[in-house]
Amino acid sequence: MVWDELDRRVKAKGPTSAKHLWELLQDCWKTIPGDYLLKLIKRMPRVCKAVIKAKDNRSCIRCPRDQWPNGNNQCAPKETEFLSYTDDSITLIITLIVIFLFLKTSFILGIFTLFRDTPVVKASNQSLSFLLLVSIMLSFLCIFLFLDHPTRVTCMLRQTLFGIIFSVAISSILAKTIMVYSAFKASKPGRNCRKCIGVKITNCLVFVCSFTQVVLCIIWLSTVPPFPENNFDLYEDKIVLLQCNEGSIVAFSIILGYIGILAAVSFLVAFLARNLPDSFNEAKYITFSMLVVCSVWVAFIPAYLSVTGKSSVLVEIFAILSSSVGILACIFYPKCYIIILRPDLNSKDNLLKRKA
Repeated sequence: MVWDELDRRVKAKGPTSAKHLWELLQDCWKTIPGDYLLKLIKRMPRVCKAVIKAKDNRSCIRCPRDQWPNGNNQCAPKETEFLSYTDDSITLIITLIVIFLFLKTSFILGIFTLFRDTPVVKASNQSLSFLLLVSIMLSFLCIFLFLDHPTRVTCMLRQTLFGIIFSVAISSILAKTIMVYSAFKASKPGRNCRKCIGVKITNCLVFVCSFTQVVLCIIWLSTVPPFPENNFDLYEDKIVLLQCNEGSIVAFSIILGYIGILAAVSFLVAFLARNLPDSFNEAKYITFSMLVVCSVWVAFIPAYLSVTGKSSVLVEIFAILSSSVGILACIFYPKCYIIILRPDLNSKDNLLKRKA
């Protein structure tokens, strides 16, 4: 009620005298949002009916914060809200989408494995392509950490595990981009470092970029780890149990910001290499994929900050799905098209004679 809210706010400021108490009471009253008062007004008929129906007014007690008067002079548990597998149809839809995308990515991985000795697969760097596909598959599976009742383990893993896996994916794309550009430069007369560029530098780059994200996540979990919490203030008659407190908004921002930096660098390098001959034109597809990733996560920030409750979880799930599908479609769909539908283009002679 209003007086309970005023009492909590006044006590939090610690009045020292009756005059100070009156001043704090006036100040706290001005800070109560109009929406909160409107919700209280709408609740009044229901509360009044519950009081009238009470058999013994002398037995009235204040219900705990996780309970609600049910009109029978009893305190009943409040309704809980989270992305439940049993009560929310959207959770079932997300699960089916994730399973479908996981199987689709597995199918593409099988195609690349089966045709690993063909020119198209070799030209895209087999090891980095396999690593990227596995990372995308694991990114899809990370979405299950955002569903159902949150626990301490899922809250700690949902952001950090996705951050590490997606960093591996973006690092692989960055390594592929650098390799495309460097391989073309190394193929010019007088350049004999193509093997070094293709193996040592790219592998080291993926390891360093991914390991940096691992270190950042370890620091986050060891200092201010995320934890589950009950939000009593979002609704008047519900508890939001799905909510994971990130522990530190700064740490959460650093994890996402690091992914954004990797994506921006990949986009920049791929954009610079977009005019290479067609046999090395994977940079064009990488440019489009990084454009999708950057657009999705830039739009994610205002959307995430403008919603609450399970809607914020849905926004992040949508961002993960969109960015992962964007990478999968832009980089691997064209190659699958050539491998399956245009095998005549999947030849060494064809790749070598195609020019920009």
